[in-house]
Parts: sequence; structure tokens; C-alpha cells
Amino acid sequence: MGLLSQDEFFTNLTSLFSARKGSDHGAIFLSQKRYSHGTTTTPSDLLPPSPSPAPLLIHATNGKSGEKKSEKIKISTLVSPDDLEAFYARYADVCKTGMAALKPRDRTKRRKGKGKAGKKGVGPA
Repeated sequence: MGLLSQDEFFTNLTSLFSARKGSDHGAIFLSQKRYSHGTTTTPSDLLPPSPSPAPLLIHATNGKSGEKKSEKIKISTLVSPDDLEAFYARYADVCKTGMAALKPRDRTKRRKGKGKAGKKGVGPA
């Protein structure tokens, strides 16, 4: 899939999170990196630092791979440095509402095991 506008990206990201809500398991991967398309590859020692910040490429995917590769959904958008604050504010809101339905990990078994192991070695003096 090509680059989406920011509004389309947020709409699709919301639908990714809502599709995840109905199932017991699944993952959504979010990533970002500098967008440097069209630049030549030369050692960074030779080039002076760029005076203007580069735009960011934001990716999101539902993590399907292997047998379910046909179901994999990839979305991405390009964010200019001027729009970054407004984008991150909306991005944080969408991610918070999407993650509200996540089930917390059950850590009770792990805590009990560590507590018992630590207490066995300690005895009366």
C-alpha cells in the first residue's frame, strides 16, 4: 500500500485497533523512521548535517505473517516536521483509545515463584 494522507492513516489505524478488540490475541506494530528518499548514499563524515529536519515515515501493521500473509495490513504516512506536534497529539489519542481494550498480562504466577525461591534460602539464624 502507498502512502496515505494523515486522516486516512488515522482512520485505518483506528480500524486496526478495533479489529484487534474482538479477538483474544493479536498484535499491532507501530514504527517510525526518518524519510530520506532520493538522497544519495555517501559516508556521513563527508556530508555536513542537514539544516532542515527530515520528514518522518510512520508505519503500522497488524503483524500477520507466514500462513496468514494475505491478511496482513500495512499502512503508512509521511509527516512533515511542521505538522509533527499536531500529528503526535492525534496519534497519542488514537493509540490510547486503541490500547484501552488490551488485557493486562497475568504476572501472579511469576511473582509467586520468585517469592518462594527467595524465602527458601533464608532461615532462622
